[in-house]
Amino acid sequence: MIEERSPTDPAPGEPLTIDKGEAGRTAGATTGAVRTDGRSGLRRVCVFCGSARGDRSAYTAAARALGEELVERGIGVVYGGGRVGLMGELADAAMRAGGEVIGVIPRRLSDLEVGHGAITELRIVKSMHERKGMMADLSDAFVALPGGIGTFEELFEVLTWTQLGIHDKPVGLLDVEGYYGPLLAFLDDAVKAGFLRPEHRSMLHQARAPGLLLDTLAGWRPTLVDKWVDGR
Repeated sequence: MIEERSPTDPAPGEPLTIDKGEAGRTAGATTGAVRTDGRSGLRRVCVFCGSARGDRSAYTAAARALGEELVERGIGVVYGGGRVGLMGELADAAMRAGGEVIGVIPRRLSDLEVGHGAITELRIVKSMHERKGMMADLSDAFVALPGGIGTFEELFEVLTWTQLGIHDKPVGLLDVEGYYGPLLAFLDDAVKAGFLRPEHRSMLHQARAPGLLLDTLAGWRPTLVDKWVDGR
């Protein structure tokens, strides 16, 4: 199938960008205007999170707090472009605080009317793979809020890229009320079982407060070690 496009649409393979113009400029800086946080050197942070709010108000509060903390530090937000669930809470909080928010969403999801219409910039791409690649390219670090399978998959893909040296960007979990405790315990068990090196396990940071997590990510420096547990 050949997608129909107007003369103003991008060429095939290029993302369609929707600049929200006055809405974005009123609520926050336009793309490219975000300043680097002198305390961290981070320009933008990619946030993975659920399209649902979950069953605890603490999850919503954490999404809002993270958005506000990023803006306070002059760090732009990159996320999945949705207006629902924790994604919407994160984006709305950052926009209210005057920050830059870039969403990246596949056209199929945007057509289902879950794309956010009031952020700084919404980039519409063709596939989930393109979405993840673009989010990674735009970001200097990654944070996962509570979420489901999609959040887990995104988290472990960028963590794998860090492990393999494909990029040198830090990855962290905002562990709201112990949500990620069982996952962290599973990873510790993988170390004990000989399938995960301790050095690779330590690449996944966690904290329960947004500020502490961002400080940890800002202070991280990559150490490339052999992926393989043994030489066979």
